Amino acid sequence: MQPVQDAGFLEPQAKTTKVKHHSYLKWSILSLITAINGYATILMYAQGETAFALLTVVLTALAVGIFGSNKTYAHRYIYPGIAGMIIFIIFPLLYTVGLAFTNYSANNQLTLERAQQVLLDRTYQSGKSYAFDIYEHNGLAQVVINDDGRMMASEPFSFGNMPTETLDINESNSLQGEKAPIKVIAQNRHALRTLLLETPNGEEIRMSSLRKFAAEGPQYTMQADGETLFNNQQGVTYKPNYTTGYYQPVDEQGEFVGKAVSPGFVVDVGWKNFTRVLVDDGIKEPFVEIFIWTIVFAFLAVALTLAVGLVLACIVQWEPLKGSGIYRVLLILPYAVPSFISILIFKGLFNQSFGEINMMLEAMFGISPSWFSDPLMARMMVVIVNTWLGFPYMMILCMGLLKSIPDDLYEASAIDGAGPVHNFFKITLPMMMKPMAPLLIASFAFNFNNFVMIQLLTTGGPNMVDTSVPAGYTDLLVSYTYRIAFEGGGGQDFGLAGAIATMIFLMVGGMALLNLRFTKLEQD
Repeated sequence: MQPVQDAGFLEPQAKTTKVKHHSYLKWSILSLITAINGYATILMYAQGETAFALLTVVLTALAVGIFGSNKTYAHRYIYPGIAGMIIFIIFPLLYTVGLAFTNYSANNQLTLERAQQVLLDRTYQSGKSYAFDIYEHNGLAQVVINDDGRMMASEPFSFGNMPTETLDINESNSLQGEKAPIKVIAQNRHALRTLLLETPNGEEIRMSSLRKFAAEGPQYTMQADGETLFNNQQGVTYKPNYTTGYYQPVDEQGEFVGKAVSPGFVVDVGWKNFTRVLVDDGIKEPFVEIFIWTIVFAFLAVALTLAVGLVLACIVQWEPLKGSGIYRVLLILPYAVPSFISILIFKGLFNQSFGEINMMLEAMFGISPSWFSDPLMARMMVVIVNTWLGFPYMMILCMGLLKSIPDDLYEASAIDGAGPVHNFFKITLPMMMKPMAPLLIASFAFNFNNFVMIQLLTTGGPNMVDTSVPAGYTDLLVSYTYRIAFEGGGGQDFGLAGAIATMIFLMVGGMALLNLRFTKLEQD
């Protein structure tokens, strides 16, 4: 009996030891992850990536909070989903909204400190230039310059071990070795650019081209205040303009004058990008027209696909129709084929010169529409192709909903002498609209942002004229934003694109709330 008592007495202690070991292991792993992420956060912050550093801190703190506390440990299974939502939804959204309040663009991507460093690294030819050649002898090379007929040679050096100190170059009457061809200079141009030579008169020269060494000096010099730059070549003072995000010349009174220099730096501009959409005619007019077209396109996309899908669903489910299964398969095929393939095929079919559609129209009616150059025809083409791609989805939905309508309603209607048309408008359509409403709103939101359709078929064209940013007659707001961000003339304007993307998010978010409202009403 005694061994049994001992075993029973030691069992709780063994469990406690196991729990402690598990706790030590857990906190060791969490501490290691925290240390690694902390180090990565410091590196990102040091490189100016504050947003990504903050994201790393949030994810790490969330992980430690969930896995380290017994109260929240049950949430460990949903942590990957939460982390994914933060990384792929919340963070991009907040980052885009943040860009909307800055001048971030192709010309304004750097911090002020980085822009200063780029300008300080620039040089200019501050003195005389000299033609030069390379002479090689016993594995060593010499730079030989011609100073108005006087030959001067540098100290010997090796291309494989370039000297870091300044080499003297002095007059030489006899040159050893052979003159190297120009390809040797081209092959070793990066090494030669690091070579600094000092002439007998104390002038320091560097290689400025494949045939010239020249005296170079820093184009800009930092002043005592840590912000002002002095242009040594032009004798002009530059200061950072925090309104435009560029260094710009200033006069004696400190007023900005003259042309700014690139690269620019990122500054906060407040609501400027949003007001540009409302004030700048070159942005406002295409934005309003594209917004109206986006609403019209999304509405037509939903209405036409629903109409075609509902009619076809009623036909294929009509009992006297023989071979309805074959018709269902054939009508669903457009939905099964990848959309980008169908869009590219239609792009060829609608080709204005060689497309089969224009050949048939010209043969039958003597017309050849300009599908890609006429704004109205281009929009009509987009609607036609989108209807073809979207009706199978609506047909599948309608087929399912038609099955849910009680047959008793149609039987009672038949007793009253009603026909198919009366049944469709009085029974079928009303019974389907209520459960279909949330799906129709979701379809509207999808077509509101149907970027792939526009980008593959028309690329937004035909283009509008007299606009400040690229814009086309078939552009939706989402493709219009894309073109501003990546095709902007004079610099990709990510800040303006972020402002328009924020507006789109608010619009689509409103549709999502409306969808939830309809869904709640349906459940009630």
